[in-house]
Amino acid sequence: MTAIKGANVLVTGGSRGIGKALVEELVARGAAKVYATARDPRTITHPGAVALALEVTDPASVATAAAHAQDVTIVINNAGAMSGASYLDASIDDIRRDLEINFFGPLLVTRAFAPIIERNSGGRILNVHSALSWLADGTSYSASKSALWSQSNSLRLALAPRGIGVTGLHVGYVDTDMTAGVEAAKADPRDVAAAALDGIEADASEVLADDLTRWVKSQISGDLDALYAQLQQ
Repeated sequence: MTAIKGANVLVTGGSRGIGKALVEELVARGAAKVYATARDPRTITHPGAVALALEVTDPASVATAAAHAQDVTIVINNAGAMSGASYLDASIDDIRRDLEINFFGPLLVTRAFAPIIERNSGGRILNVHSALSWLADGTSYSASKSALWSQSNSLRLALAPRGIGVTGLHVGYVDTDMTAGVEAAKADPRDVAAAALDGIEADASEVLADDLTRWVKSQISGDLDALYAQLQQ
């Protein structure tokens, strides 16, 4: 079991939304040190967090953050972006941006911190996925999260012999700035954070944080047309 109490934890994208809720929940559960990252560390407001500057797509920035956080045993790859870029109409740069932040960003962070976690006697990495890892929404965001899901599955196999577990957190709509323009039922980020940390403590490979996510996961082994109602019209 992975203990959060007394652990040193790094959370990317820790200034708002799910990341901010994760920082708050980690402190509440007795983590010894919580590194919270943001492009602008001045946006980290929790008094119990250690603010670090981090641009997850910049290898130099990732290396600098890793040099400042040599004591971590848990890394939460939460930082993400959603451009809303469609495959047929958006610029390739917007499509590429989703992949750079949501797929390559967590990979750069994991590659930098895996040796640190291993030196500190092992620990856990949590990647924030989405229900859209399994359900395409017509944008590059879902593609990036699907790719991250595959990355997590591969890293789980590669890192297990090094004493590092990998948890994938899947969520639907969460009440954050990212979904402000979405009219749908949304989960409370505090509930998502609690479920994520419960999953870390239970060494779970996957956490399905809400009913929408559980429904989508239940459908992916069925007929494709049932998952995409538009195809039945």
